Amino acid sequence: MKTFRTMMKIELKLSLRGMDMLLFAICMPIVVLAILGMLYGNKPAFEGADYTFLEQSFGALTTISICAGGVMGLPLVVSDYRDKGILKRFQVTPISPLLILSVQVVIYTLYALISLLLLYLCAAIFFDFHFQGSLLEFLVYYLLVALSMFSIGIMVGGVAPNTKTASIVASVLYFPMLVFSGATLPYEIMPAALQKVASLMPLTQGIKLLKNASLDLPADNIFIPALTMSAVALVCIGISLKFFKWE
Repeated sequence: MKTFRTMMKIELKLSLRGMDMLLFAICMPIVVLAILGMLYGNKPAFEGADYTFLEQSFGALTTISICAGGVMGLPLVVSDYRDKGILKRFQVTPISPLLILSVQVVIYTLYALISLLLLYLCAAIFFDFHFQGSLLEFLVYYLLVALSMFSIGIMVGGVAPNTKTASIVASVLYFPMLVFSGATLPYEIMPAALQKVASLMPLTQGIKLLKNASLDLPADNIFIPALTMSAVALVCIGISLKFFKWE
């Protein structure tokens, strides 16, 4: 535990020195929230709906930080440490791949939770947002989605041979999910054909979970998204631990 706390303290300081996560995980979700709020305000999500467009989109907006940290930030940090020989030095110490990856996951989880809190406060203060569902259920699904997305980043960072490869793979995964899963461009306004393609992305299934919880919708539609998120997490974490590259 002492080793974990020491690594956590050092890695958190290094992370805060850079502006990437502050911009993409903290500021970007709020900017998207402001744009949607100004465009749609408190308009109903659709004719006859008892919730607004912003309330419908809240669950999706909270995943922007998760996607930025898990799919883009985490693999770049781990692969950069490999390129610089830092992981090679760790290899001759009692530090395990699980410890290294766990520290990074905790850091990006903190970013995600701060982003979630700021999003809620901004939506409630400036756009009269009302959370209709169960907060506890939402948080459970939120952590499941975070674990699933972080596991993808862990896998990419853990097995990519160098930073360049990790960057390419992370970008290929990150930008399509950010735009087409419903995190930034609302899923409901996409053409039907694009919705079918977007449904194949793991983050889309995660957003369905969060939307179901935030709007207190019937639980009939959460089995497949929850199963998808859990399966992605188990498979990616297993691959990353088994094939983790120290150098």
